[in-house]
Amino acid sequence: MTSLKSLAIRGAIWTFAGYGLSQGLRLVSNLILTRLLEPELFGLMALVTTFLIGLNMFSDVGFAPNIIQSKRGDDPDFLNTAWSLQVLRGFVLWAICQALALPVAEFYNDSRLIGIVPLVGLTMIFAGFNSTSLYTLNRQMLIGKLTLLELVTQIIALVVMVTWAWLSPSIWALIVGNLVAALLKTILSHRLIPNYTNRFAWERAAVREIFSFGKWIFVSTAMTFFATQADRMIMGKLLSFSMLGIYTVAFTFASLPQQVIGQLSGKMILPLMSQFAHLPRESFRAKILSKRKGILTGVGLLIILLVCFGDILILKFYDSRYAQAAWMLPILALGIWPYLLFDTSRTALMAIGKPNYQAYGQLAKSLHVCIGLFVGYYYLGVLGIVIAIALNDIELYFMNIYGLWREELSTFQQDLKATLLLLLGLAIVLAGRYFLGFGFPLDTLFA
Repeated sequence: MTSLKSLAIRGAIWTFAGYGLSQGLRLVSNLILTRLLEPELFGLMALVTTFLIGLNMFSDVGFAPNIIQSKRGDDPDFLNTAWSLQVLRGFVLWAICQALALPVAEFYNDSRLIGIVPLVGLTMIFAGFNSTSLYTLNRQMLIGKLTLLELVTQIIALVVMVTWAWLSPSIWALIVGNLVAALLKTILSHRLIPNYTNRFAWERAAVREIFSFGKWIFVSTAMTFFATQADRMIMGKLLSFSMLGIYTVAFTFASLPQQVIGQLSGKMILPLMSQFAHLPRESFRAKILSKRKGILTGVGLLIILLVCFGDILILKFYDSRYAQAAWMLPILALGIWPYLLFDTSRTALMAIGKPNYQAYGQLAKSLHVCIGLFVGYYYLGVLGIVIAIALNDIELYFMNIYGLWREELSTFQQDLKATLLLLLGLAIVLAGRYFLGFGFPLDTLFA
């Protein structure tokens, strides 16, 4: 077994094991906190988190992919310059939080946001000081330490949130938990690699390289914000915070396959594809198809489970306040499939230095979200919003597949076969569920 293949297999094992444990902890946290706190608080925190994610994405020049794919990714001068830019960015983002807190509070007509936004925004400063060792380990596909870091911070944050919510069931449980997680990750990140330190530096050549590659990352992530986060900001205006909290519970489960692929994409697929990017196009394409086949099979099975049985999970483990999440989950879960096809192939374009197709796709998706949510709400209310969100990855997928075709790396035939197999699997399992007397996943919508 080659060293690269061995690293990839170990990395995949760590990624899946870590993700499984992480989601288990997340489920436990969700189940406990939804019993201790009101849905409104989850909606309020989801809105604040979305706002902060937006600031992050509107200023992202891709420090991680820059370091992972760059030939200078192990050069201390390059790493320290990237770290210095990252620290500066953290302080700038927090200052923006301070400036926008009042307008955000007035827009949503909730004075609590005036204090919550800048307070939770401190996580931006903490994240700015994260060691570049996080990216170095990722570049080298040494995923074990990264996984343990994420699990430790998540466990401690969970204990803090649950304890606080038990003693004082308020929004402060969620705020303090987020701050503790961010600060702890920053501290531990500087202990991951012995004798690995960051210091302030400014090398012009490194700055030019970072921004040259990062300009398309910036455009793409800015559009990604509208495409993936604008739903919560729009729903926060159209609907109550309680309904937003219910939607957040449904989306948390529906997005499990997306998060699995997100973990693999950032930690394994991009570093792996970067190793193959020098190959002739036909050989590179063969590598892509080979690596994707097993991944699509796994996440396809997960989608089938979520679509066919997700409603039962919600009704079984959550009280009646969250019952509407039962019909939302299957629709949202099925809508994740086009994104999975996109995310398992976009890294090939990133590896050859072509992130522009993703930027165009995210622009199309963001327009879909910003227009589709209002149209859906006008005609069908909450159901229309959920359907609009479920359909919002189609434009992104086709722009990506166009880019792959242009670069002679098309995966369309594989995608078509995988989609037909997914639909066949869904039909078989749904028929089995119905004939066993459990009805259909959307029955609660019409109850």
